[in-house]
Amino acid sequence: MQGPFMIPPSMIDAWRLAPSEHAHLEFKEAKSTFDFDRLCQYCVAIANEGGGHLVLGIADSPPRRVVGSAALSHPATTVERIHAKLGFHIEVSEVHHPDGRVVVVGVPSRPRGTAYALDGRYLMRSGGSLVAMTEDRLRTIFDEGKPDWPDEVSRRGMTAQEVIETLDTQTFFELRREPFPTSTGAIIDRLTREGVLVTQDDRHSLLRLGGMLLARNLDDFPDLRRRRPRAVVYRGNSKIETTLDHIFHKGYAVGFRDLVQFIMSHLPQNEVIQSALRKEAKLLPELAIRELVANALVHQDFLMSGASVMIEIYANRIEISNPGTPIVELNRFIDGYQSRNERLADMMRRMGICEEKGSGIDKVVSAAEAAQLPAPQFRQDPGRTTVVLAGPKPFEQMDREERIRACYQHAGLKRVTNDFMTNQSLRERFSLPSDKSAIASQVIAATVEAGLVKADESVGTSLKLRRYLPYWA
Repeated sequence: MQGPFMIPPSMIDAWRLAPSEHAHLEFKEAKSTFDFDRLCQYCVAIANEGGGHLVLGIADSPPRRVVGSAALSHPATTVERIHAKLGFHIEVSEVHHPDGRVVVVGVPSRPRGTAYALDGRYLMRSGGSLVAMTEDRLRTIFDEGKPDWPDEVSRRGMTAQEVIETLDTQTFFELRREPFPTSTGAIIDRLTREGVLVTQDDRHSLLRLGGMLLARNLDDFPDLRRRRPRAVVYRGNSKIETTLDHIFHKGYAVGFRDLVQFIMSHLPQNEVIQSALRKEAKLLPELAIRELVANALVHQDFLMSGASVMIEIYANRIEISNPGTPIVELNRFIDGYQSRNERLADMMRRMGICEEKGSGIDKVVSAAEAAQLPAPQFRQDPGRTTVVLAGPKPFEQMDREERIRACYQHAGLKRVTNDFMTNQSLRERFSLPSDKSAIASQVIAATVEAGLVKADESVGTSLKLRRYLPYWA
């Protein structure tokens, strides 16, 4: 007996090959039954994340064997009960796979601007669990269809001269590598075409995006003042003693160079030896700092009030954080990309400040490896996303977590450049001699055990030829 929509066994096998479950695909064994209340919860969570499939009769973990399921024995009745309980239609299909009966529950996406709730809880999936949606995620959903926060008007009724006095138009044209116009009208026309200015009856309305990027002083915009980046310098490795607390007043684009130079000037010096000569160098590479700061500015959640990008400089590390929880899984920063603020990212890319194609974090990881630094740590704090970049540390002083993180990021970096991690490449990453290959193998084994990398089985089982991939490859 087939359900209302046809799914061939080959589709089940294709789903089973997915590297991991995701927002649109969930596997459950459910050999005999599947609790109706639990089914309702999963339907709500999957719908809230854009729709997808709940597949019963498949082992939860790889290699995801078909175990067969006797659950939902009356699909039409299940569909009716779900509609009565939740108010939306699902589809239930029975698939007669050669290895057993599989049940596929097809869940539609929620309507735009709406989130589904069950017993007062707006549910979403997090790993293998169902959790309540975060406040910022709910705000994002409810605001769908409205203008994005940066595209709303910040100041109205401005004259052309007020616009020019308020924005650093000279730097804007320099960043765009365009000649500076010879007339006020031409400047206004260019800003209008850029989409940061709206003109009506010889008066101009400046969008938040324009002020945020080009303001001479963000204090001139009451709704942007709290978005000013802030840098705090500490004397040691903790927050006990602050030596400097500085707020940046220029717009992100026109003030970006000054922001990066300020950070570099306050980073501690680190002594390195090159060609047998001792040389003083900054604790961290400027390329990594530039990419991380741009990333924090672009991906901040503007719907969180009273929060700004923070740069905290310690004696042994820097921590850069932005308001908002990550919209890409922390372990997928190296290969995944989804912009929280697309227009902001686009303009900053076109002004040469950041990458929009998602290679910024790759550059950070690459720079950390080249400088023999510990791997960057990506962290989700309450209401914030934080990146920690530490100064040089010998392999012997790295703890187990730091070694595993470096191994995983090395495998990911190799993969996004169409290469593979090997024992040799990892030794080079850690600056280990060839007689330390056993130590590199131990790190790889620990990373495999953590589920972050896997062996490439296409080259056989020879230890000499073995190469490795990140878990998602």
